[in-house]
Amino acid sequence: MDPVAVLREYAFWLERGRADTYRVRAYREAADVAASLPADQRPTTVEGWRALPRFGPKTAALVTEAMAGRIPEALARRREEGAASLDPAGDELRALLRGDLHTHTTWSDGGSPLPEMAEVAEALGHEYIAITDHSPRLTVARGLSRERLLEQWDEIGRVQEERSLRVLRGCEVDILADGSLDRAEDLLAGLDVVVASVHSDLKADSATMTARMVRAVAHPATTVLGHCTGRKLRGDGTWRGQSAFDPEMVFAACAMFGVAVEINARPERQDPPLDLMRVAADAGCLFSIDSDAHAPGQLDFLTYGAARAAAGGIDPDRIITTWPVDRLLEHCRRHR
Repeated sequence: MDPVAVLREYAFWLERGRADTYRVRAYREAADVAASLPADQRPTTVEGWRALPRFGPKTAALVTEAMAGRIPEALARRREEGAASLDPAGDELRALLRGDLHTHTTWSDGGSPLPEMAEVAEALGHEYIAITDHSPRLTVARGLSRERLLEQWDEIGRVQEERSLRVLRGCEVDILADGSLDRAEDLLAGLDVVVASVHSDLKADSATMTARMVRAVAHPATTVLGHCTGRKLRGDGTWRGQSAFDPEMVFAACAMFGVAVEINARPERQDPPLDLMRVAADAGCLFSIDSDAHAPGQLDFLTYGAARAAAGGIDPDRIITTWPVDRLLEHCRRHR
């Protein structure tokens, strides 16, 4: 077996199981070291691998078994565990999903490079994936400047040449305090998908937040309203409070302008909660089930989102990520 593939697959299963980021990083960094070695120069013993940078006892044991032509026992166990659905309640709807409109790479705060995210998405059966790294204002997440976004578009073009799934130009664009979007208009026009999200001043009063969100939703480039309440599960099991806004007004704007309300599939977000999801459904909104993946193994989080959409009784045809890519892109460009 290819030791590089073994390490990356093992990291995938760890990510899917929500393992600690630093633990997963050890396997991906070891894979990068192994990939840099010509095949005839790769060690065949645990000691040989341990002598290389980024290799510890567990990573060395994995690749030594792989080099001997065996499926490593640890990997076999992970595969067996991974055969179970993340949430059986979402399986039927998950099978209808064609793509993912909210993902992150090492261009901003993701843990893996763009080509690897696209490769894994294709292996999972995705027909399309939008790369939506952050906009400039979110410096803590290494938001992309104009120059870096254009460079990323070049990489998307190169990756597209090697993949059968569509790799879409996207961006998770900050909704600024006045409701404007944190991207120049010419760059917004060049994007396939725009996920507009609030990341700051989450405790603003309801009137302020409502006006802010409605203005962003009304922008012709906005495709998806990302994680609308901003809630997040803390390490101690309590929730960071939801932003206050008028859901009837915000969701009426989403329905009016054709902006999909994101059903964020990350287990620590589960945003919007079911009561607000039903308000959005009653308002006539479209939805987008997205992984908000920051690593390849998290792309499979879509199952969690599908389970929540099923619990909310959302009609699959109102979920834009069930649509074929041509219909999706036509919708994304509806106001341009």
